[in-house]
Amino acid sequence: MGWWFGRKSAPADVRPFVPAWLSSNAEAEEGFARSAEGMTVHERSSGLPATYRQGAWEIGQLRGSSLIVGGQQVVGGRGAAIGSPSGGSTIDAEARSAITLILGAMRLHGLIET
Repeated sequence: MGWWFGRKSAPADVRPFVPAWLSSNAEAEEGFARSAEGMTVHERSSGLPATYRQGAWEIGQLRGSSLIVGGQQVVGGRGAAIGSPSGGSTIDAEARSAITLILGAMRLHGLIET
């Protein structure tokens, strides 16, 4: 690393990766502060993770293919759309109303297609 590690005089490829939004504009303009694609940091003031993607910081967004709790998958990819209740020989208005609300909540949270 050398005596210059962490200094502006360090070669560009060994300067510390400091997100540009965490330092002054002067440092960012001099190339000292830089962000790399996919870089993730802990943003102290909010306590949220921040990831640098496609030239911008995403704060508080998590990406993944599934959520596993206690060894059990609890959230995965979005499921197919489910139609609201209709038809049938016995119509229970209260049950249909509750099912419609449940399906609406699942759509709102992105668990099923709309």
